[in-house]
Amino acid sequence: MLNLEGIKGVIFDLDGTLVESSLDFTAMRKTIGCPQDEDILTFIDNLPDNDQQKAAHQVILDHELADAREARWLDNGKAMVEAVLKANLPMAIVTRNCRQASDIKITNNNIPITNVLTRECAPAKPDPTALLMVAEQWQIAPAQCLYVGDYIYDQLAAENAGMRWVLV
Repeated sequence: MLNLEGIKGVIFDLDGTLVESSLDFTAMRKTIGCPQDEDILTFIDNLPDNDQQKAAHQVILDHELADAREARWLDNGKAMVEAVLKANLPMAIVTRNCRQASDIKITNNNIPITNVLTRECAPAKPDPTALLMVAEQWQIAPAQCLYVGDYIYDQLAAENAGMRWVLV
């Protein structure tokens, strides 16, 4: 399970860490013309036309909302949250999801974490800004925070923030 020794706060990723996700990034990329090896959010931000960006964001939103309605707790994710609750440590979620999809996933699964930062709150991971915002809010040194995720962007964000990390 989680090694919480020396940890004063735990931040979780959402998709693939706390809840299952069936987002089809290949289909989303194909629909908006994003190369498979490029970050989809960066691709959209770099589109030359506002209307193209809006349309691409709508494609992503439609996929995220459909996925959100079906997302269920992962057993490992639930056990990790319960361990952090038992240790009486503050928790947060930092996700590349939009607020609307995140809220659906959290509400539908009764996830007991209210401090949630989405891509609307700060630059998307691997940028460390959202993780550092949480540490600052808690007034905890980043080195005393643990970030739990499932993807290389989670590891990079934690490393960029000076936090300990674990991939599940």
